[in-house]
Amino acid sequence: MTETTPSPLLSLPGAVATESGRTAWHYGGPLTEQRKAMASGALFDRSDRDLISVTGAARLEWLHSLTTQHLQSLKPHEGTEALVLSPTGRVEHHMNVFDDGRSTWLDTEPGRGEPLLKYLELMKFRTEVDLRDENGTWALFTYTFKDADESAPVVQPVPAAKFVQREVPLTPTALYPGDALDSTTGWIRRTDALGVPTFDLCVRYEDIDSFVLGGDAAPAGTWAWDALRVAAGLPAFGIDTDEKTVPHEVHHWLQRAVHFNKGCYRGQETVAKVHHLGQPPRRLVMLHLDGTDEHPPAHGTPITLGDKQVGTIGTAVQHYELGQIALALLKRNVADDTDARLIVGDQAARQ
Repeated sequence: MTETTPSPLLSLPGAVATESGRTAWHYGGPLTEQRKAMASGALFDRSDRDLISVTGAARLEWLHSLTTQHLQSLKPHEGTEALVLSPTGRVEHHMNVFDDGRSTWLDTEPGRGEPLLKYLELMKFRTEVDLRDENGTWALFTYTFKDADESAPVVQPVPAAKFVQREVPLTPTALYPGDALDSTTGWIRRTDALGVPTFDLCVRYEDIDSFVLGGDAAPAGTWAWDALRVAAGLPAFGIDTDEKTVPHEVHHWLQRAVHFNKGCYRGQETVAKVHHLGQPPRRLVMLHLDGTDEHPPAHGTPITLGDKQVGTIGTAVQHYELGQIALALLKRNVADDTDARLIVGDQAARQ
């Protein structure tokens, strides 16, 4: 992928850069930034996310055949989420999707775009689609606006085990409405990622100064974003999940990125088998930590129950209301026991 340059938002007062130096960790008040995002609204710089565009008349049909999502019926200015699975049903890629009528845009976690692009290139065969790395040309930003009255996302319920296929509509399981931007090139996509109305903006790098910085939304850093997404149960692929993760372990993905009535795709047999006959070995949950340690536990910290390891920490953060919280993958029997007293490093934790 093209190396992304540091974001212009790093020039704002109080900005403290992340370790990568590409976006801001915070702007001097990470807890205040969280509070503003949930109340009056805030602007999150997510320009470090990897962006890929897919063009060609067959793009949606082609992506439909490769992913877990029903994309053939996706209309212009609509978005959704999708997964690419391994032959054994493990999650290899997660992507947010948006079609602007000419191109289908895929955005994924920083550093995950290159392997996704390589996989898609290998799967082109003779399909007339064109793939382009858009890093360094386009950038993604997200803002919250609590009182927004625009159309809300539509999310289908997850069907019960042994459902009748006709009960599952032949549309994406999550539909995120959007539109083209009026005053500049780009698009906007409405989601509810943080539990409040949330809007993704995709703009050209040369328009960031005039279009993004010209607004009146308070800037918020990655600390605030991670804290709010953990509270909302929104996973980050490759951070809150691992190479063994199957879709049924992550409720958000099962609900929004997997369709149960579409043609065959790689890994579909595992999805169907787990859904109809069994349960996943683990489950992604949110933990409340007791805060006896000043700093949230590091990624990958073991979680124990008694003398046994029962899970690992994904993202751990300091939330402005909830204190220290974390997303964690727990063994299924433990994830079902909300009274289990767990130990994370030197701290106690409960679901």
